[in-house]
Amino acid sequence: MCGIAGIIYKGQTGDVGREMTRMLQAMRHRGPDSTGYALYGETSDLLIMRFALADPTDHRDFDFSERLERNRRKVESRLAKLGATIDRVQGESDYAYRATFRYDGELKPLADFVEDVPGAEVLSLGHSLEIIKDLGDARTVSQQYRLDDFRGTHAIGHVRMATESDVDIAGAHPYWAYPFSDVAVVHNGQLTNYHQWRRRLERLGHRFQSECDSEIIAVYIAQLMSDGLSLETAMKQSLDDLDGVFTYLVVTKNQLGVAKDEMAAKPLVLYEADDMVALASEEVAIRAVVNREIDTYDPYEREVLVWNR
Repeated sequence: MCGIAGIIYKGQTGDVGREMTRMLQAMRHRGPDSTGYALYGETSDLLIMRFALADPTDHRDFDFSERLERNRRKVESRLAKLGATIDRVQGESDYAYRATFRYDGELKPLADFVEDVPGAEVLSLGHSLEIIKDLGDARTVSQQYRLDDFRGTHAIGHVRMATESDVDIAGAHPYWAYPFSDVAVVHNGQLTNYHQWRRRLERLGHRFQSECDSEIIAVYIAQLMSDGLSLETAMKQSLDDLDGVFTYLVVTKNQLGVAKDEMAAKPLVLYEADDMVALASEEVAIRAVVNREIDTYDPYEREVLVWNR
């Protein structure tokens, strides 16, 4: 079933980690297996990389901790070899990490080089985007990664009920648009021409971290934007190119957008005020962060909406 949510503050920052947790926790019945966030802080001069070196379901053998520490040092070494100046690498759990560093080169060689470290998966890379995802409900993940302290400008999130793949971090959403900076997607639904678009994008040199169609949408949108299209135009084109039943949310460093397919079968409700926009699969998620009487509405079939922070 799954559930998606998004929030963007207009011209200000807010407690986006805490509020996204409230929204996702309100929809925990839609997806108890894993929870994910794509959070945007203020744009930094440093690159921010979130990465994992193992999965929470991996067997903890006698040298698990030592092996991860060796691989963490390999990640730092590889960043340095490509010319990155490391600011800090901190552990967020015994398998997930956050690195900040200066780097002026292309992101794809860097991400590829890091992912060649055994067990490494780059979850996000950008100057403001941070993707955090793990097993459990939103409250559990938020406490583990201390997300109540995260202030930012906008975010999307996802609660997952695993139906076609394993319960692990690789199958959790959101997905970063590898290797484009600061673009991420969550979606509810299914692409019926997933394999066609995966082959097309692979011919352009893209690689994928999962078998999830949300990742296809992320890379598709980011590729069109790199070709010069605006986010809104790229999303409108997606309604002609992507087949299936879907509602998706996409975020860039300064925008949040939503698109529904021509049947609009996947639910989404929207609330907009002078200071913020909140949207989610269920109204209960919006009411978790807006403590006053509100009016919401459902976007129409083939509707695309984009907001700037």
